[in-house]
Amino acid sequence: MELQKMNGHIRDDGFDGVDAMTEHEEFLPQKDGVKKEVHFTDFEGKTSFGMSVFNLSNAIMGSGILGLAFGMANTGVVLFVVLLCCIAVMSAYSIHLLLKSAGVVGIRAYEQLGNRAFGQPGKMLAACVITIHNIGAMSTYLYIVKSELPLVIQAFLGKQVITGEWFLNGNYLIIIVSALVIFPLALMRHLGYLGYTSGFSLTCMMFFLLSVIYKKFNIPCPLPGHNTTAPNSTSHVNVTCEAQPFTVNSETAYTIPILAFAFVCHPEVLPIYTELRNATKRRMQCVANVSILAMFVMYLLTAIFGYLTFYTAVEAELLHTYSKVDSLDILILCVRLAVLVAVTLTVPVVLFPIRKALLQIFFPDKPFHWVRHITIALSLIISVDLLVICVPSIKDIFGVIGATSAPSLIFILPAIFYIRIVPEEQESLKSRPKIQAMCFAALGFIFMILSLSFIIIGWVTGKSRSGGGH
Repeated sequence: MELQKMNGHIRDDGFDGVDAMTEHEEFLPQKDGVKKEVHFTDFEGKTSFGMSVFNLSNAIMGSGILGLAFGMANTGVVLFVVLLCCIAVMSAYSIHLLLKSAGVVGIRAYEQLGNRAFGQPGKMLAACVITIHNIGAMSTYLYIVKSELPLVIQAFLGKQVITGEWFLNGNYLIIIVSALVIFPLALMRHLGYLGYTSGFSLTCMMFFLLSVIYKKFNIPCPLPGHNTTAPNSTSHVNVTCEAQPFTVNSETAYTIPILAFAFVCHPEVLPIYTELRNATKRRMQCVANVSILAMFVMYLLTAIFGYLTFYTAVEAELLHTYSKVDSLDILILCVRLAVLVAVTLTVPVVLFPIRKALLQIFFPDKPFHWVRHITIALSLIISVDLLVICVPSIKDIFGVIGATSAPSLIFILPAIFYIRIVPEEQESLKSRPKIQAMCFAALGFIFMILSLSFIIIGWVTGKSRSGGGH
């Protein structure tokens, strides 16, 4: 999840000093039934409803969309749709909890909610979770560069190129891209102008979806010269070309983490809420619901048409699967180029909030210093490059990040912040909303433990499809 946005995370306009302010509206109506108007006392939002939907949709949209067809192939169509619906509804509910918590104290940042709920440990916890998630997002973007850029270069140079050349090695290419493009952009103090790339990124993903739908009707099944059958199956190749309503195998454990990873947008919710024109909790919840619904439809269409194109032959990164058909296909080549440019330009945007979180944790009272600024950026890029080089498949990144930071941001932190922040005189621990929040947090812990357990068991036993097809 995601393509992180500028709103709040990469702004540096003094908002941190007003995090302790309170909204004019209390969480619940007073005993006399009077309900005050909601607004932030020191800042008047100017962003329209439509633009706020666009911004939040962009925050939701990310590299997770490339793994959804793989998830459907390993759960079946019916089970995948049920899981997708559940994650979407739960994501909307967790945003509801965040907005309710923010309504009590008027805080506009995820980290500051943690500080209000549990003090400095809560702030550090939220900052660490966001850092881990964004590192995972950076890793998925660079993994796309690692897997797709060699194919693009080979397509431009022609099939006669020897595949062993160094410039077709993805590991070398991510280092070159990081050094020549990402690192210089990450050195800038203010990356606000890169927010324009978010619109381009969403456009690229729409182009990707339309191409996936179009290719469904132009690619035969089974693939020419490709004799893939269902995993652990001795059946004929036509098994590959049958959609399964329910499927359970060693890869099924990755599906929920991939879905959770694809719906994370929660660190951006409060900054977008702050800048919303005529901001109320009801209006912001509508923004969230419309954005989640739009991404739900886009995710569902991508998963269905991607799965119905390749069935069990689909790989963990859908775009890479098309290289099985024709690596010189002009349409897919254009999609690859668009996605590569989008994810490359997004990496510095995702890096910025990580650096800001690290500065808040380790250097909270230090003024800006270029050496510190450059060192953190360089260290993060080197660390992520090494991670991408060592990790054998993008599904491992989707799985681990989706099983750790994603449930923390969607399930656990919004629930425990809500329980802690809303005063007991307004809602006791035995009230239905807080009991629901407790169950929601517990569900997040269960989801995290089970997902990690199944993924680790797959690694240890070697039953997971090695490399995810890469």
